[in-house]
Amino acid sequence: MTALDVPRPDWMSEDVVLLEDQSRRFFDAEMVPHYDGWIDEGIVPRWAWEKTGEAGLLCAALPEEYGGAGGSFAHEAVITYQLGMAGLDSFGIVLHNAIVAPYILHFGSEDQKKRWLPKLATGEMIGAIAMTEPGAGSDLQGVRTTATKDGNHYRISGSKTFITNGQNANLIIVVAKTDPAAGARGTSLFVVETDAVEGFRRGRNLKKLGLKAQDTSELFFDDVRVPADALLGAEEGQGFVQLMTELPQERLLVAVQAMAMIERALEVTIAYVKERQAFGKAVMEFQNTQFALAEAKTEATIAKVFMNHCIGQLIAGRLDSTTASMAKYWLTDLQCKIVDQCLQLHGGYGYMAEYPISRMYQDARVQRIYAGTNEIMKLLIARSL
Repeated sequence: MTALDVPRPDWMSEDVVLLEDQSRRFFDAEMVPHYDGWIDEGIVPRWAWEKTGEAGLLCAALPEEYGGAGGSFAHEAVITYQLGMAGLDSFGIVLHNAIVAPYILHFGSEDQKKRWLPKLATGEMIGAIAMTEPGAGSDLQGVRTTATKDGNHYRISGSKTFITNGQNANLIIVVAKTDPAAGARGTSLFVVETDAVEGFRRGRNLKKLGLKAQDTSELFFDDVRVPADALLGAEEGQGFVQLMTELPQERLLVAVQAMAMIERALEVTIAYVKERQAFGKAVMEFQNTQFALAEAKTEATIAKVFMNHCIGQLIAGRLDSTTASMAKYWLTDLQCKIVDQCLQLHGGYGYMAEYPISRMYQDARVQRIYAGTNEIMKLLIARSL
């Protein structure tokens, strides 16, 4: 039984329910036993990606002709949710599945789709998207990486940081300026196959507060020469529009990850306070514990209903940027609040690394920062007023 009793939404068809169960069983059996080792190593090994691909859990929403399962965002949502419920928050398949692959599916040529998407679906290629730079985070118009046309090639120069899957990725979507004087209209996206180019370097696998099995990295493009057909889209200057088109889905994914951790935090905490004794009785018997968890369950239930609504809107093509921003900001704020409260209810043990709530506390914090900070989300929401 889960911590939250929320009715099944309409978008959860029988095949989605079956996938949800398959995903959880696969993650628990095949990935969770290795996870502590991956945290120590700072990276998820390639064999784990390939095994996940063999299980059909990479790029499930891709059409079958491109190697996927012919699903929808509903399938990606339940895979994402069960990844979080299993506690595998550092495994970067969410970005690979539902951010990188859709850019190629929606904006790539037929040749690009056939060349790259099947390899993403098997795990032969691991995807990343290189937006953030040392001097440009939420402000994508501040990107300084350039792509200069050179005959039938482009030369890409610049540096990126905080790139998810940065050590593993061998297919990277790079945000670059093709016309630095044109502002947003001078931004383009390029797909770089790292094994096929010179001048590409990986920097440090960055040490972080949380998500320690995630290879978050610096990337350097030193006059990297790519063919003209590495450009994503029919012409230069479409990058900013492409980014804005895909950001609502990215922000909803962050909200789904937040909701999964909220539910997991409540599950482990309810189990803990029922077993833990203090002053001769279970911690659960104290009124403060009951009130704290009653508040958390109420807020979490509201959040899950809103998340399910947003997923339904996205599947129907009706999720607007404002609502996606609301979901990202509110659910990640709530995630940090509830995880903090759950750690408090664990007492001193909550601060110990061997307890799952300790890891959740570390991993939750970045959710309010990436995919656009929550302050940026509020600015976007305010524009709709």
